[in-house]
Amino acid sequence: MKPLIRADLYPLEKYAEVRDDFRAKALGHKQHRRVPIGPNAALYFEDALTIQYQIQEMLRVERIYEADAIQEELDTYNPLIPDGDNWKATFMIEFSDENERRIQLQKMLGIEKVVWIQVADFDRVHPVADEDLERENEEKTSAVHFLRFEFTQAMTHALKQGAAVNMGIDHPIYTYMTGPVANKTKACLVADLD
Repeated sequence: MKPLIRADLYPLEKYAEVRDDFRAKALGHKQHRRVPIGPNAALYFEDALTIQYQIQEMLRVERIYEADAIQEELDTYNPLIPDGDNWKATFMIEFSDENERRIQLQKMLGIEKVVWIQVADFDRVHPVADEDLERENEEKTSAVHFLRFEFTQAMTHALKQGAAVNMGIDHPIYTYMTGPVANKTKACLVADLD
């Protein structure tokens, strides 16, 4: 996928006009790009549309209209768009109760490194995590991580041929695995590959 450029974005005035329709389109698209792993974690797989929506909303909320500031947002978010041989995801640890979330994040150190994806019978693929900045300290992990899963050519070929995909987390206090990823979700993700 190509990175987004300024010409791909709506100016603020135009975005105000099309926001409801664009938002509905983006949210509908995103629902097939979420894979829950257990009750309190999920991978949200990004692509050009999900990132465009994120940028448009950021520009809107922050009232950003200067060219340099728009480019800064593009430079920040473009690395989250898949490159053709990988999937990129926002990994969220989700506890609705704030106190429970704080306690669990202290226990889940390193969880972002033990998330995995398995294509057919190939070896599990663990992510490159948080390339933008460190999101964990000695006391706790973050509730949000950015992950990149790199696939071999053989894995990509197998995915395009319809291979099953499983995902999971192997952490001492949080170990879960999905069944095979739903066909609609898998089709969206396979479309991200060259």
